[in-house]
Amino acid sequence: MSGAIIGGSDATALPRWHGWRRVALLACMAWLMTGCSAVRFGYNHAPDLAYWWFDGYVDFRGDQSERVHDAIDDWFKWHRRVELPVYAELLSKARGQVAGPATAAQACQWFNDVRLRVDASLERALPGVAEVALRLSPQQIAHLEHKYAELNEELVDNYLQPRAESRTRAQLKRALEPIEMIYGSMSRPQRERIAVLAASTPFDPSRWIAERHRRQQDTVQTLTRLSAEQPSLPQAVDALRALAQRSRVSPIDEYRAYQQRLIEFNCAFAAEVHNLTTPEQRRAAAEQLKDWEDDARALAAEAKP
Repeated sequence: MSGAIIGGSDATALPRWHGWRRVALLACMAWLMTGCSAVRFGYNHAPDLAYWWFDGYVDFRGDQSERVHDAIDDWFKWHRRVELPVYAELLSKARGQVAGPATAAQACQWFNDVRLRVDASLERALPGVAEVALRLSPQQIAHLEHKYAELNEELVDNYLQPRAESRTRAQLKRALEPIEMIYGSMSRPQRERIAVLAASTPFDPSRWIAERHRRQQDTVQTLTRLSAEQPSLPQAVDALRALAQRSRVSPIDEYRAYQQRLIEFNCAFAAEVHNLTTPEQRRAAAEQLKDWEDDARALAAEAKP
């Protein structure tokens, strides 16, 4: 089944929340983005990469660095032991389905299965995130705001190109990359059909970027309040859990309705793309899924008690 997604990172039920949701999402979807040997290499080095990523957002100081390293290492030990075997089973299930035709309902179930793994991973991370959040200074939160501003400029460049043709080409490229990662190269007729399908997406980059701004402001306000009020750790966990929920399910009715339309489109898109593929391409997809499954099992087998 295709992993194709049209739109931004919340185009399915997998919205991007800064911090651990981002790391959890990367861990869940790594199998769909890299080659076999790169998966094992990348996962084994992921704790250091995750620390580097977080540090770029808030610029850790003093003993914060050690606390963050410990929290990340603990999370990845849990993830390797508990989540990777689940990924292996999901990949095995997908491998069993890939030879046949797909429906939109099957694609939605696949996206939902991944979302559930992200949610479980986030829940495990919340105490460590809360402990770090309570120790952030106003200067570090200001650093986060500055980082957000930089990323927002990049999003405008990548998603709001002045020329409509440039936007269309960029959108098609984003759609094709995961498709060809799984199935191999698409033929010219397949690409043409995918381009037609992609052109009908309800994805609105301006609306998506505006929602990202809302989430970022919500994040900054929540972290500022935690830093100032210094609640108990359980209270901080509850506040971050609520923030994550508002990030995944927008409090704005209009955006929630738009997001649901986008989810439904992507489920149908993924199924139709899969149904365009040849038996040879589906065999290639099954082999790729088997490679990722083997990676997940091998990495899980290295877990420490």
